[in-house]
Amino acid sequence: MSLRQYEYALAVAEAGSVTAAAELLHVAQPSVSQQIRGLERELGVELFARTPTGLVPTVVGRAFLREAEVAVSASRRARATTRAGADDLVGELVVAVQMGFGTRQLPGALGALRRRFPRLEVTVFEEPGSGELDRLCRRGVLDLALMAACERSPGHAHRLGDEEFVVVLGAGHRKLAADRVDLRELAGEPWVRFDRDSALDATLLSVLGDNGLTPVTAARVSQTATAVRWAAQGLGVTLVPASAVPDGHEHLVRPVLPVVSRPVIAVLRHGAGPAETALLEYLRQETWAPGGTAGQAQSWVAPPSTASSAPVV
Repeated sequence: MSLRQYEYALAVAEAGSVTAAAELLHVAQPSVSQQIRGLERELGVELFARTPTGLVPTVVGRAFLREAEVAVSASRRARATTRAGADDLVGELVVAVQMGFGTRQLPGALGALRRRFPRLEVTVFEEPGSGELDRLCRRGVLDLALMAACERSPGHAHRLGDEEFVVVLGAGHRKLAADRVDLRELAGEPWVRFDRDSALDATLLSVLGDNGLTPVTAARVSQTATAVRWAAQGLGVTLVPASAVPDGHEHLVRPVLPVVSRPVIAVLRHGAGPAETALLEYLRQETWAPGGTAGQAQSWVAPPSTASSAPVV
């Protein structure tokens, strides 16, 4: 087996067909077909089921692809490390963020990283909660993750600060006259909520429950920006990290009483390279809410019982 075969198998799984995978890889279709057949012969299993809609990984194929993804990621990092000069780092950096966290801080840090290493390719994606991010970190798929809680060792987890949560109100809402909004005064208000399995919705439920409130659900959304815009239109109020509020909606945002915040933890992969280390340093220089100040990130690890939403502080 070879890394090329791993890469071809991952491309087929992503594209759903040999033809599309060949286009993605910029190689001839027969080459992809030959590599996949050779891989299946060597393993003695069928990695993909041929269906009317395309190629779908089998059960054993999905298990193989998970390990192939780890191997390919490790190979890319190894190539990047060996080719890295003081100012000429190349390769791919994979960053994942718990939804709504670091929305304002991460772009600045990535911009600084890009200026320092212009040939470095960065892939960023969001996950709804800490649990999946922690799992991906343990698998070695991620180079750096931003999350509210983790079970990693203190040497790999660094507290950058906190994300303060704010309430977003519709234009003309009666509580816009207040500097801070007592959550108990929102009893009976409809709420724009998030997907049921997301940490944001878990936080909202926990916070409202602690204040004796049961939310009336006006709508559920998947993205923080959507929640803010829908709340701004008067569909209902919502609770989001302050940094996730899109430009132009700041006048509809108010801090809440009691204060709601969650820690922001940067988790590096084991054996982090120069790109991950540099990004962590740039993140430390960004402005975060109290709990950790710019340039003074501290190591932190959540206890095993920590769920996707940490205690209200």
